[in-house]
Amino acid sequence: MKQLNDVTRESRNFGEKRSARSLFLLMVLMLIVTGCSKQHEAQLPPAAAPTAVVKGVAVETVKVREFPELLDVVGTVRARTSAIISTRVAGTVSVLRVREGDQVKKGMLLLQLDAQEQQAQAAVANAGIDEARRGVDEALARQRLADISYSRYQNLFNEQAISRQEFDIKQTEKELAGQAVARSKARLKQTQEGALSATTISGYTRIVAPISGIVTVKQVDLGASVFPAQPLLTIEDQGSYQLELAIPESSSSKVVVGSRVQIMIDALGRSLNAKVAEVVPTADPVSRTYIAKVNLDQKGVKSGMYGRAAIELGTSLKGLLVPKQALVERGSMTLVWVVDSHNIARMRIVKAGRFMADKVEILSGLSDGERLVVSGVDKVSDGAKVE
Repeated sequence: MKQLNDVTRESRNFGEKRSARSLFLLMVLMLIVTGCSKQHEAQLPPAAAPTAVVKGVAVETVKVREFPELLDVVGTVRARTSAIISTRVAGTVSVLRVREGDQVKKGMLLLQLDAQEQQAQAAVANAGIDEARRGVDEALARQRLADISYSRYQNLFNEQAISRQEFDIKQTEKELAGQAVARSKARLKQTQEGALSATTISGYTRIVAPISGIVTVKQVDLGASVFPAQPLLTIEDQGSYQLELAIPESSSSKVVVGSRVQIMIDALGRSLNAKVAEVVPTADPVSRTYIAKVNLDQKGVKSGMYGRAAIELGTSLKGLLVPKQALVERGSMTLVWVVDSHNIARMRIVKAGRFMADKVEILSGLSDGERLVVSGVDKVSDGAKVE
């Protein structure tokens, strides 16, 4: 019985080992088949991607052309007519009617000073006029009396009723009376001129606008003490502005009145065509630059705006010019779409130079005769076929 059980147990263990071996062989076979399938798939050639076709774009051939030599400079917009208002007398600001940004008209009262000393001097001078007039009246009365006495004594002298000495005394009194009248009239004139001067100085306490415009700077507040020649306000005429450009000393001889200028005011977002109206003949000793002035008549221009300008120097250069819309800006890189002989578009990095109207100078990255996509650049992708 014991032997029968041993045989049964051994048969069961043999069956289990055989089943495990069969399972292991089956797994190995599956791995081999899977590897062969992957190797077979890897050996298959990839399917060719279809080429994208782009329509509705314009292509232009780049050619070397002549263009005017330009000088790129920067400048600041300033008012052609401006007034820095200061006071001629010392005093305290008692009335202040304006602030920055206010529109003013010529003759409008801007501020008033409390200057009691000047006002008192004007009152004294005006009072002196009355006294001087009374002095003239008194001198005239004495002259009339001297004339009457002289006439009487002359008749008496002719009749030999008085001595020569008595007649000479009356004649001298008449002459002295005439001189007194002249002195009194001169004193009246002097007093009147002094009163006019004092009144004028007193009038300096009323500060009015010398021009019509806008208040751009206010350097005084109500109640502040001011002194002669101290700047108080700045008024600029809004109807006339100019762009003041800094011209390097090396190019000053090439920039003359009438030179054509292309201006770009960044705040306005558009370019302007103008001419140099004035060139200051002296240079700044610090920056070694000359100032060229260009008149601006466009609306929206304000004092202090930053401007860039390209001034034609009267000579020509050769180079590649492409339309501005052909450029693609990606970060700090400037790129263009170049179309090859098979009409395939490829992106290429270029270096841009000066901007001239609607054109851009290309310094490197392109060659004469190459074709570019100049419109619809947003439709193009690398490797696309252009039709």
